[in-house]
Amino acid sequence: MGKLVFYGAISLDGYLAGKNEDLDWLLQTQVGDHTSYEEFIETIGTVVMGRITYEEALRLNDNQPLYPDQKIVVFSRKHQTVDGHLTIHEDPVNYVQQMKAQEKNDIWLVGGGTLLHPLLEADLIDEWFIQIAPVLLGEGKQLFEPHGLAARLEFIETRQFGELVELHYRKKA
Repeated sequence: MGKLVFYGAISLDGYLAGKNEDLDWLLQTQVGDHTSYEEFIETIGTVVMGRITYEEALRLNDNQPLYPDQKIVVFSRKHQTVDGHLTIHEDPVNYVQQMKAQEKNDIWLVGGGTLLHPLLEADLIDEWFIQIAPVLLGEGKQLFEPHGLAARLEFIETRQFGELVELHYRKKA
């Protein structure tokens, strides 16, 4: 059974992206020679993300295919195809629950806000890797919207990659 894992970076004040979905603040953050990404991506079988995150990631990757060794699922409120990937407009909670039961590798939840919120409230996220950049944005797309889940997580470790500090937590059994 696969675990649903959030892996992503935020500003010190909790934003995933600046206004207009920009990631310049993150791209300007010094990370040194490596991060945990290389070892993390090896554990991932499927990547799930919202349509806006997918389109922004494609733009930043010069429209080259993303994650060629992983299956990609894109969620959207609109029924459409994005770059050959059919977007899923059904309930992400039920879809991810089924995926977790069938997937032998982990599932990477990319992005936040609209997609993260229902999965968080359903208590489906098993692990968190949150990299914090030393920048205050003041506005933008927040990692967490107000939600109804109250839970204590198990601390695994803290790592530093240049200016980034990575926090790793796991859902308590």
